[in-house]
Amino acid sequence: MYIRIEENAVVRDKDIIGIFDMDNTTVSRLGRTFLPKAEKNGLIINQTDDLPKSFVVTNTDGKTEVLISSVSSKILANRVK
Repeated sequence: MYIRIEENAVVRDKDIIGIFDMDNTTVSRLGRTFLPKAEKNGLIINQTDDLPKSFVVTNTDGKTEVLISSVSSKILANRVK
């Protein structure tokens, strides 16, 4: 099944490693280090021009990506169910 992350972005549910809330994750020490490292390694794909609310880590055919979304993590998690 495909999950809509943003208006023009979809991913296969089996490719999703995790869905994370931007506010909660950026408060933790691990979260504060993860996103900058992912950006430095070119893994971040910003899917929105709006305020980011969540990010989705995916692995498709061995390629890891971090998709930034304006959709809340709760809504995205419900779409996966």
